Amino acid sequence: MTANALFSPFAHKSLTLKNRIVMAPMTRSHSPDGVPTAEVAAYYRRRAAADVGLIVSEGTGVNRPASLNDPNVPRFHGQAELAGWQKVIDEVHSVGGVMAPQLWHVGAVKTRHDSWSPPGPYDSPSGLSRPGKQLGQGMADHEVADAISAFAQAAADAKRLGFEAVELHGAHGYLIDQFFWEGTNERDAPFGGSSLVERSKFAAEILKATREAVGPDYPIIIRISQWKQQDYEVRMAQTPAELQAWLGTLVDAGADILHCSQRRFWEPEFEGDGSDLNFAGWAKKLTGQPTITVGSVGLSGEFIAAFGGEGSEPASLDELLRRLDRGDFDLVGVGRALLQDPLWATKVKEGRTTELQPFRREALATLS
Repeated sequence: MTANALFSPFAHKSLTLKNRIVMAPMTRSHSPDGVPTAEVAAYYRRRAAADVGLIVSEGTGVNRPASLNDPNVPRFHGQAELAGWQKVIDEVHSVGGVMAPQLWHVGAVKTRHDSWSPPGPYDSPSGLSRPGKQLGQGMADHEVADAISAFAQAAADAKRLGFEAVELHGAHGYLIDQFFWEGTNERDAPFGGSSLVERSKFAAEILKATREAVGPDYPIIIRISQWKQQDYEVRMAQTPAELQAWLGTLVDAGADILHCSQRRFWEPEFEGDGSDLNFAGWAKKLTGQPTITVGSVGLSGEFIAAFGGEGSEPASLDELLRRLDRGDFDLVGVGRALLQDPLWATKVKEGRTTELQPFRREALATLS
């Protein structure tokens, strides 16, 4: 198949993209003390200059003491930190690029460093890092309100700095997702309850506050997933009806684009219903909103195995292009393939598929 659909333009609200390729957010831990460096700016600039339609940054911490579990992951608050992000977006714009920061709070996820701890208590809905595993205490109502405000302020700062959109990280078992998940949210109303819709109130309030902060036309993306890093087999929405109720709550609250994370984009979201639609396909069908698909695009192996040292070889894009061409989703998130090779999109555009590089774990240690 030709890659024409992948390189067609896309527009939604104030967001205009030259093609459908999205650089997926990937944690890099190359920002000492949370401040993005000139090397970070150059890393994003290289991809913007090489035919990536939209860059979504690595996760960036909002203004809560324990929003991050690594001192070298960038923050999106503070004078030095925002000055660093100004340099990033200026570099991306210098080559005609478009970018959104991913706004992140890890929640009750233990620090990755034995010699460092976050400068404050872990935030979480119920003091659980996974079902039955205590880590800190559940957030008081005023702390929940402060976290909501922190996301909105970060979004306002992103717009002020010149970013074209923002993404909220609501996936993979981090704070927003910990509120979604019944395994980590044992609260009563207003931010808990027996249904997924009830447990979506925290995300909905963040979306509403963010929308108020950025205005009606500024695009808000939210990244969501069924699976969690704590349990790869978790599925919160078991049926299309449950998925529609959940996602409808997010769209009604202000989400413009749904970034639908799954480990392998080609897998159907619901077994036994006769449909091969993946997560992003169902999300678009049920809500009518634009969606981003992501999960092992362009590579033979899925990304979780990569952290265990497993490499991946370049893989055919035919199935991806078939689904994109029939309108299952609107945008395509590319992660490790772009991390390994900043020229990946250009090579695909020019048909230079024999030059596509395999992914090797060593790429995680550099900002190539």
